[in-house]
Amino acid sequence: MEIAFINGSPKTKDSASASLLQELKSLLEQDGITTSDYNFNKPMLSIEEMEQMKVHNTLVFAFPLYVDGIPSHLLNCLTQLEAFLASVKEKDIKVYSIVNCGFYEGHQTKLAMEMMENWCSKAELKWGQGVGIGAGGMLPMIKNVPLGHGPKKSLGKAFRELANNILNGTSQDNIFISPNFPRILYKLAAEMGWRKSIKANGLKRKDLFTRK
Repeated sequence: MEIAFINGSPKTKDSASASLLQELKSLLEQDGITTSDYNFNKPMLSIEEMEQMKVHNTLVFAFPLYVDGIPSHLLNCLTQLEAFLASVKEKDIKVYSIVNCGFYEGHQTKLAMEMMENWCSKAELKWGQGVGIGAGGMLPMIKNVPLGHGPKKSLGKAFRELANNILNGTSQDNIFISPNFPRILYKLAAEMGWRKSIKANGLKRKDLFTRK
């Protein structure tokens, strides 16, 4: 089995998407599994990159939610890839997706997941499963917490199911999870982050509420 892990975050380092792919990869390290890493952080793909996609039988995308949808640069890449892969005959490629969002609730990613499913249909690929994850902003900060423990308890369960489906080439319903962490504390931490940012930029708390 050849698996392509595709990071669709615009960030070049310390992204939640990269952290999530690394967590999933740790569950897929088995004999007979070959993996490759790709970064789709720009709005254009080369012919070489698209050619590489068709040699894999499994594509795993991970990206952040942008305005309830797919980031524009990644959408451009998918549009290119759609036309390219739709022209490839006798392919057997299954797609899995991981979408994280800043909202606490993972179900906020539902529309973006449906977009990925529709893309699969247009590109003539097979949809496997998606995992929508809430509170994505805190993931890089808890990267040392073992998968399946503490705030990552639900994530561990979801990723074990996802990994099993990838290994068996099976399809299941999408999963949407929130962190095992109090919502009120997540909200407070986010507000602290905003206050720290505005202070660093020479502004005051009241500027957050300024309307133009």
